[in-house]
Amino acid sequence: MSAAAFSPPITVSPTASSPPGAATAAWVVGLLQASDSFYPTGSYAHSFGLEGLVQAGVIRDRPSLQQFLELSALPALRHVELPLTAHAWRAFATSDWPRLGELCHLASALKSAREARLASENIGRQRAELTASLHHAPIAQEYLRRATAHAWPHAAPISAALEGHVLGAPLPAVLAGVTYAALAALLAAAMKILRLGQNAAQALLTAALARTPSLIAAAEETPLAQIGWFNPWLDIAAARHESANARMFIS
Repeated sequence: MSAAAFSPPITVSPTASSPPGAATAAWVVGLLQASDSFYPTGSYAHSFGLEGLVQAGVIRDRPSLQQFLELSALPALRHVELPLTAHAWRAFATSDWPRLGELCHLASALKSAREARLASENIGRQRAELTASLHHAPIAQEYLRRATAHAWPHAAPISAALEGHVLGAPLPAVLAGVTYAALAALLAAAMKILRLGQNAAQALLTAALARTPSLIAAAEETPLAQIGWFNPWLDIAAARHESANARMFIS
């Protein structure tokens, strides 16, 4: 094996002499990388409550899955995940550590089911650690240090905001990435536990993603005090799923 195999990785960043659009391309590809199932956050191992609802008979087919997306997944993004990400993105921009600690605890508290809470925290921890190791960003290292020192939960929306900030992505793009990743993960899980083909999954994804501009616009304007939403069926299903005799997904 040649010595080149042991050389440190080469990092290519936009410079003053880079062509127009290079900076945008840098954060676009970064967000694409972060939303890919190949990215090792562990999200592929979760159904985010979907398997529990299938086991309970609430979701049975494509129509009931579509209802779940419209009445549960999209509202959860609108009222919880996206506003939390937006507030965290702004807090990272000003290094407002007290606010970030508050957001970490709020994000955890809004996951009333233990299984859902642990899923968010595990994914969030892995995403923050990846951001620190892959991009060598001091703010990511500082976030991890403070989270450990103050026992902040590593909530997934906060880590998504951290990653977007480090990549230099504007807030609407970060929120769009969170929306896509959440919906794509749900539908990827649905194809494994329902009689749902790829074309049907893509049709549902396309319809749900059409709501992204309105979701982002609303989330950007949501005050901290108005963040919150829950689906009792989802929480109950998640609690039952944790002790189910058989399951394909961690959550």
